[in-house]
Amino acid sequence: MATPAKGPAEGPCSTPSENTTSHNVVHPVDEKLHPSRLVPAALQHIAAMYAGVVTPPLIIGQAVRLDTAGQTRLIAASLLIAGVATLLQTLGVKGLVGNRLPFVNAASSAGIAPMLAIAETNARGDQLPAIYGAVMVAGVFCLAIGPFFGRLLRFFPPLVTGVVITLIGVTLMPVPVAWAQGGDKTAADFGDMKYLGLAAFTLVVILVIQRFGRGFVKQVALLLGLLIGTLAAIPFGMADFGALRSAPVAALPTPFAFGTPEFQPAAILSLCLVMLVLMTESSAGMLAIGEICDRETSGRTITRGLRTDGLATLLGPVFGGFPTSAFAQNVGVVSLTKVRSRYVVAAAGGALLVLGAFPVLGAVVSTVPMPVLGGAGIVLFGSIAVSGIRTLSEAGLDDSSNIILVAVSLGAGIVPLAAPTFYAEFPAWAQTVLGSGISAGALVAVSLNLFFHHLGTRGRATAAAALKSS
Repeated sequence: MATPAKGPAEGPCSTPSENTTSHNVVHPVDEKLHPSRLVPAALQHIAAMYAGVVTPPLIIGQAVRLDTAGQTRLIAASLLIAGVATLLQTLGVKGLVGNRLPFVNAASSAGIAPMLAIAETNARGDQLPAIYGAVMVAGVFCLAIGPFFGRLLRFFPPLVTGVVITLIGVTLMPVPVAWAQGGDKTAADFGDMKYLGLAAFTLVVILVIQRFGRGFVKQVALLLGLLIGTLAAIPFGMADFGALRSAPVAALPTPFAFGTPEFQPAAILSLCLVMLVLMTESSAGMLAIGEICDRETSGRTITRGLRTDGLATLLGPVFGGFPTSAFAQNVGVVSLTKVRSRYVVAAAGGALLVLGAFPVLGAVVSTVPMPVLGGAGIVLFGSIAVSGIRTLSEAGLDDSSNIILVAVSLGAGIVPLAAPTFYAEFPAWAQTVLGSGISAGALVAVSLNLFFHHLGTRGRATAAAALKSS
């Protein structure tokens, strides 16, 4: 009797014949589900990723002081690029791009802090062009080293990636705190109790749904919190729906709408460092999803997946996108639901594409009051930090060298947060690289990992082996 395939144990997934067993039983990854099963499963993926997809454009748009129309365009572009990248990743172009796994790609929160640092060191009209120039080069960098990245993975163990992921959550925490106070630091009522009360209400709603919700409702706790918080703000005149009236119903993003990219060496270095971390995260995500789906993830599969990251990161800035990488929360959705079909995630990608083509839908996000975003943002960025802590817990912290590595790296990453003017007297290029806690922490973590675990270790290992044999 025929049994379902358990993945191509004989070799990497690269040919059509490997998608089925000799008895033509379709692998769960390649199964095309009936719409009655596909649509609800795709909605779960959209719910899990949506808040994360719109977070980078929301934060960057606020930082560079875009008007409502500009903010709406930025959100629409992020949704559009996420849709294209996810479709490329799941459906793929044979032998070229796409890992052909149920894998979501979208703008990563890891790039937010370095991009904020770039914005702070540029005049208002040059902020987004400088960011987009650096993002495009980071995309080229990803494409260039992607085929060889497997050899570099040993320089990015969980010890390093755990530090970086923790710093992403920690260094971004001032953003939702400012949102909770009203968002505009120059306003006379910044920090007013009405704003803090609305943020606290939103946070409590999310916690209650997370505690008592079940199944799909629990998964969309963040989105439900945003919705209920916005509805609660209406009677108090704290919700502005003007963006909905002015936003076009349907429109594709205009190329280079935010200016011609500028290529600044320090900004480029900062985002290339982040891109290395994102590539590590994507590679780990692909290995994890391969295990969950019982399908071997070969080196060629990872290369095609990283190529998709690089293309999306390179072309995204043309329309207003940001650095693109894997979404770990969607790996969790696959593990939780046991629905392994890549066509489910492709359907979710198609839905994001549609959302990006209708700016009025992106404008809906712009109507969410800042304090409501602040309450939800505390959960969002706090959970990122927890993911980093979880990674560090598996990184061998019983070793004193590892403890020192993590301590110094976290310290370097928190310096810009604890003392924002610490690097004020440094050259502009150093302010851009070190002024981002994520870049600074990543640079220190990689350097210390080389120092403690690579430089001279071969000689020590040989001496230890010789002593043991004697």
